[in-house]
Amino acid sequence: MESSDNSSRKHEQAIRTENTGRFVIVMGLLFLLLLLGLVINTNTGTVSIKPSEVFRMIMQSVRYGIANLFTGGRYSAELSAVTGGDTSSQILFRIRLPRVLLAALLGGALSVSGYLLQVFFHNPIAGPFVLGISSGAKMAVGITLIFLAGKIGNISPMMLITAAFFGSLLITLLVLLFSQKVSSMSMLLVIGIMIGYICGAVTDFCITFANEHDVINLTNWSMGSFSGADWNDVRTALFICIPGLAGAVFLSKPISAYTLSETYAASMGVPVRLFRALLLLVSSLLSACVTAIAGPISFVGIAVPHITKVLLKSSKPLYIIPAVFLCGSVFCIFCDLVARTLFAPVELMIGTVTSCFGAPIVIRLMIKRRKGREG
Repeated sequence: MESSDNSSRKHEQAIRTENTGRFVIVMGLLFLLLLLGLVINTNTGTVSIKPSEVFRMIMQSVRYGIANLFTGGRYSAELSAVTGGDTSSQILFRIRLPRVLLAALLGGALSVSGYLLQVFFHNPIAGPFVLGISSGAKMAVGITLIFLAGKIGNISPMMLITAAFFGSLLITLLVLLFSQKVSSMSMLLVIGIMIGYICGAVTDFCITFANEHDVINLTNWSMGSFSGADWNDVRTALFICIPGLAGAVFLSKPISAYTLSETYAASMGVPVRLFRALLLLVSSLLSACVTAIAGPISFVGIAVPHITKVLLKSSKPLYIIPAVFLCGSVFCIFCDLVARTLFAPVELMIGTVTSCFGAPIVIRLMIKRRKGREG
């Protein structure tokens, strides 16, 4: 009996060691791909900048920036010369670097949001776009842009994020209400799509009463793009996404219990109602940040968690969550590269590219679930 227990413990230890080793390898590969994407994105465009020159300018800006912190701004002139002295530095620091960093942050945030929704609904095809949550955020942002911009002047990114958060949270609660009424997840998917159409209809109704300038702003935003990103957008995304990621990691232990069943989670001491509310809040906040800054981006929240699970061959949330964030960053960086360069100088919307790569994965998931039920 004792030897059986020892062999069982050794087997579990071997599995944990294997999973940890695979996690380290996958994270290392994703990090290398992230660095490669950063280099390619900052180097590629109508004006080519050598990677060595990109590295030199970034390192100089970091060095002078740190020096300014400790000398009260003594090196401000040198920092300005590096970041805006010539055409290459202006393109790098004002256009390409903010854009690629924003794509990395928002891609990771949207992927984690999708993973949390999949945990919440116990369904691998749940996601902000498919369930109509992104459409709810779009509706709230559209109403804000159309009816409030003329009254209070400029709309700050934080106001848009707040509006998108309440819009996405409202639709999430509505989908949750329907999920308790229907037993079929395919029916819930159809309901989410219908809710998305309703939100789109409300947005179109608001556009009817908007002036031409507001309509153009809303149309450009609603097509989804990282174009026009600046350092204010990056700071706002950092302020929202990093705490959101930390909150998701903090929830990783109760997520492990919740994925088995709500009853098991409750028996392990997890306050299920509070936990579900926190899942909704973190997921809605992350997807709202993405929608408010970059517009609706489709299929990332579904496809990336599935890709990550295949790579890790593990369902442990403590491994999945950081890997999902990093994989989402890599996915969106390379999708943005395709959108920016495939038909240059014409630029595709980021949602067009993510749909081309993400939709087939969703179809594969649905077919796999169908075969699983029939089997």
